[in-house]
Amino acid sequence: MPTLIDYKKAHFNYEILEKIEAGIELFGLEVKSIKKGQGSLDGSYVIVRGGEAYAVNTFVPPYQENNTPKDYEPRRNRRLILGKKEIARLADIEGGKGLTIVPISIYNKGNLLKVSIAVVRGKKQHDKRESIKKRETDRAVRREFSDR
Repeated sequence: MPTLIDYKKAHFNYEILEKIEAGIELFGLEVKSIKKGQGSLDGSYVIVRGGEAYAVNTFVPPYQENNTPKDYEPRRNRRLILGKKEIARLADIEGGKGLTIVPISIYNKGNLLKVSIAVVRGKKQHDKRESIKKRETDRAVRREFSDR
């Protein structure tokens, strides 16, 4: 399952509590654009409205600029394909205090595009500093062992 689009800062900005796999409803030109590796999940999140889940603020540029319809919107809301029980559970989580649902990556699974969404809690500033400190010490240890 090669990852096509990844939200690289998700692990830095959020504490990931649970991951869920979902399908996503896309236009053909969006599928081609994503398979080419274009797009961004920065600043996107998931909402549940009317018994359906939507990925909001996900940026998918047009595949070919000149052949794109005039009314195409790159940051439109895209419906996520989930079961009723999963949607009900996400609706309960969405109402929870301090919890957010964020798409982490878009990837191929067979011939389909899937979205990995996660239930997350935002990190405080001191938690982010701990993450940076841990990353730096791990890097120093790896560097020390690679020299030997």
